[in-house]
Amino acid sequence: MLCVYSSDNQLHDPVAYIRRGIPIAARESPQRAGELLKAIEDGRHRVVAPRDFGRAALLDVHDAQYLDFLATAYDEWQALSGPKGPVVVAQSYAIRQLRTCPTSFEGKLGYYLQGNSVPIGSMSWRSILSSANCALEAADAVLSGAWQSYALCRPPGHHAYADLAGGYCYLNNAALAAQYLRRRFARVAIIDVDVHHGNGTQGIFWQRGDVLTISLHADPNKAYPWHAGYAEERGEGDGSGKTLNIPLPLGTTDEDYLEALSALSKPLCDFSPEALVVALGLDAFEKDSSDLMRITTPGFGEIGRRLGAVGIPTVIVQEGGYAVDALRSNLASFLAGFLSARTT
Repeated sequence: MLCVYSSDNQLHDPVAYIRRGIPIAARESPQRAGELLKAIEDGRHRVVAPRDFGRAALLDVHDAQYLDFLATAYDEWQALSGPKGPVVVAQSYAIRQLRTCPTSFEGKLGYYLQGNSVPIGSMSWRSILSSANCALEAADAVLSGAWQSYALCRPPGHHAYADLAGGYCYLNNAALAAQYLRRRFARVAIIDVDVHHGNGTQGIFWQRGDVLTISLHADPNKAYPWHAGYAEERGEGDGSGKTLNIPLPLGTTDEDYLEALSALSKPLCDFSPEALVVALGLDAFEKDSSDLMRITTPGFGEIGRRLGAVGIPTVIVQEGGYAVDALRSNLASFLAGFLSARTT
């Protein structure tokens, strides 16, 4: 399988986050990318570096002023007078029903950064851009005739909206891949198997009829992102019926998860996608620090097999997964299962 990776993905290095008022070590760490890369190397997959696809490809999904903010945020933070921490964090948050974006930098922080889980350090933009280019390179490979590809993206992306960062995510890599695939394919489906709902992806395609967004995730009443991911959310306008959320109980096991996955056959058949993007989170793992589901390493293999059996050109985009010691085996299991379905 063609796999896309850049060492720049490891430059973003948040030291800590605030959780329930307490500083905790960053779960979304550079070490994640290193462990995922080991799985790729173990499987002897072909690894390529991404090209720079430029601003135009990002603008197909993201707001221009938002991109400007991300690119300059650290320098503007450093230019603030008075004491400040080593990374950019917001201290106030916008009410998004009121759409005015402040002109001041500190006002923009609260407008573009949702919560304190999206710090920006000196090298963050370089990693963010590299991660997006990995997704675009993987999509370009499929556009050019590859049957499947894998983008080792870090930081992840599925919580990022067109103009809002959140949940460790800044640019929406899966959405960028899907939009890029639309250059050739009339209908694209996104299946998000991260343990958290892909709220940013849903928001980006909410009114679109050409992209089907499906997310299987922990019940948002009890898990991030809290305010999106409910079954009654179905899209609007041209996108009505093109959003499918499958919230699952905390503690969901392999058997129950695979049963939910089986229910996707009809909506996929009805939509008849020509290409697929898999937003691959590995944080449903039974020993992940998220502690939301109980998926085993063999379980990821079966999830991969079933997604591979969809039988259409597919881009796999890496999302979450924080049990660092198990990322290597879990990704290897998923990819082996996925590829087994493509060769039988």
